[in-house]
Amino acid sequence: MTAELLSEATEHQRRARVALSAALASGPSHAYLFRGPRGAGKAGVARAFAAELLAAAAADPDDARRRAMLDPSPHPDLVWLRPPGAQHMVEEVREKVIRAASYRPFEAEKRVFVIEAAEAMRDEGQNALLKTLEEPPGFVHLILLTAEPAQLLETVASRCQPIDFAPLPPEAVEAQLADLGSPDEIAAAARLSAGDVSRARFLLSGSGRTLRSTALELGRVVGGDSPDTQRESASAESPPTTPTAWRQLLDAAETAGEETEAATRKALEDEAEAGMKRSAKDITDEAKRAGRRRRTEVLDLGLELAGSWYRDLAAAASGAEEVVFNQDRLEELRGRAASLDPSRPRRALELVQDTRRRLDLNVSEELALEALAFRLAAVFA
Repeated sequence: MTAELLSEATEHQRRARVALSAALASGPSHAYLFRGPRGAGKAGVARAFAAELLAAAAADPDDARRRAMLDPSPHPDLVWLRPPGAQHMVEEVREKVIRAASYRPFEAEKRVFVIEAAEAMRDEGQNALLKTLEEPPGFVHLILLTAEPAQLLETVASRCQPIDFAPLPPEAVEAQLADLGSPDEIAAAARLSAGDVSRARFLLSGSGRTLRSTALELGRVVGGDSPDTQRESASAESPPTTPTAWRQLLDAAETAGEETEAATRKALEDEAEAGMKRSAKDITDEAKRAGRRRRTEVLDLGLELAGSWYRDLAAAASGAEEVVFNQDRLEELRGRAASLDPSRPRRALELVQDTRRRLDLNVSEELALEALAFRLAAVFA
C-alpha cells in the first residue's frame, strides 16, 4: 500500500517519490521542506506521506491512511496548518504546532504537523519554530511546504531535509483543465503556467483571460505588427507609446490588489469576531500587505505574458512553431512573424525581462512601464 499511495501522489515527481520511499524504508527524518512551484502537487504528496507515517504502527493501518487522506482530516495525530489570511499568525504557529508538538500521540505512535505556505510565516513565527525543529520529541514529524523557499529564514530551511518538486509537464496540467476552455486555449494556459495548475486555472478564468488579453495587446501594439501598421508607425511624428495597453496592465494589477485587500480584511475581521486575537491595526496592516503582494504578482504575471508574445514571435519567425506557448494565437503569430527578423522580438523579450527585474527594485511602476513601451517601439520602428 505504501508504494501504491506514494506512487499515485508522486506520479510526476520521480525525485520526490524516490526520496520519500527511501525515508519510509530506512527511517524518516524529523523535519522536511517540500519546495517547488505552486501546483506541483506538494500538498497531495505531503498528505500521502503523512498517511504512511501514521499508518506505520497503527492498529488498523488502512483506516489510519483513509482518515489521514481526508481533507480536512479527522485523524487526531495529523495537524494541518494553512494561513487563514495573507500570513500565518504567530499565535497559530505557537498553539497549533509548537505547543501541540509536546503532547503525545492520541492513537498512533507518531504525530505529523504540516504547514502549508511556510513562507507566509512571519519572521517571529519562524524564529519561534526553531527550537521545535532543532529538538522535536521523537514522535514528531514536521513537513513545511513552500513555493518560495527564499522567503524562509536560512535557520529554518537548514534544519529540514529538502524534497524538491519540479514543475508539472504541460500535458499533466492540461489533464486537470478539462472543460475550462477550447483545446487550444487549454494548451496555451498549460504552457504559460510553467507547471502551476492554479496559475493555469487563473488564466482560464474571467480575470485571467482579461489580464492575458491586456498583456498580449501590449505586445501586439508595440511590436510584431503587420507591415502596413509598421509603415504607419514609422511615418508618425513620434513612436507609439501605447498608453492604453501599459496603463490597462497597471489598472488590472491595481484592481486585483484592491480585491485581495478587501477579501483579506473581511476574512480577518470574521476571525476576530470568532475570537481570534487581532487588533484593528493588525487587520489593516495585513490586508494592505496582501493587497500589495497580489498587485505585484499580477503585474509581474502580466509582463511575463507580454514577454511570452515576443518569445512566440521569435519562435514563429524562426520556423519553430512547435515550441509556441500561445497555441490559441498561432495563426495570428504566423501572420505577424512573416518576414520578421527574429532578433527583434528576442530583443523585445530582453527588455520585458529587464523591466521585471527593475520592478523588483521598487522603481516607479508607471515610469518603468512607460519607458518599456518607448523602448519596445524603438526595437520595431
